[in-house]
Amino acid sequence: MTETPSPLAPGALDGKRALVTGSSRGIGADTVRYLAQAGADVVINYRNKAPRAQKLAAEVAQAGSRALVVGADLTDADSVGAMFAEVEREYGGLDILVLNASGGMEAGMGEDYALLLNRDAQVGALRAALPLLGEGSRIVFVTSHQAHFIRTTPTMPEYEPVALSKRAGEDALRELIPELEERGIGFVVVSGDMIEGTITATLLERANPGAIATRRESAGRLYNVSEFAAEIVRAAVDPIPADNTRLVGDVSGFAAE
Repeated sequence: MTETPSPLAPGALDGKRALVTGSSRGIGADTVRYLAQAGADVVINYRNKAPRAQKLAAEVAQAGSRALVVGADLTDADSVGAMFAEVEREYGGLDILVLNASGGMEAGMGEDYALLLNRDAQVGALRAALPLLGEGSRIVFVTSHQAHFIRTTPTMPEYEPVALSKRAGEDALRELIPELEERGIGFVVVSGDMIEGTITATLLERANPGAIATRRESAGRLYNVSEFAAEIVRAAVDPIPADNTRLVGDVSGFAAE
């Protein structure tokens, strides 16, 4: 279960339908938990962690909310299309889409995998979801300060390909804001510092021992998974900032553009 108090009141999302990509574990799973605790019907998306996704769905159902588990590889357009078709059949549409899934540090993937997942697949998922998103709905794109500020602030060499690809994804999604606004769909980027306990942090620590402790010392503190997930959920309901950006955690070490 999540460690942070629920960011929204029970019933705040009654009647709402929310899909979180990459939500079988970590930040995505806690985001699902918070959305469900507030009353939303949730869609748990996974790529290859079906047992974890099913366990989370059982937890959500036990708490009294509906949960739909749908496996999909976001880099496969047919797979994504099938996912949203199933969501439409079961829920009739969506009110909240959280683009949380990302990657690029995994071993054995192609050279262009980070860009394929963090840019192309994000735009593809948003496009595929558009027919399900009505006026007043909200899209949240989850990223990191190391990616959001990559054009002005260097990051660790081990993370740079991921950071560049995630920033490319953010830029590609931002280009769609005028179209989304015409449809009455809100869009916000949630950018966080390194998050304690995530797969990315673990991989970075493995590649660059001491990286997490160094960043924690510089920032003063780092958010944990449940704390960051709570900020993502708030971003799904709070008024959208003028620059469509919600910065979570210390940014004093990053130079704005």
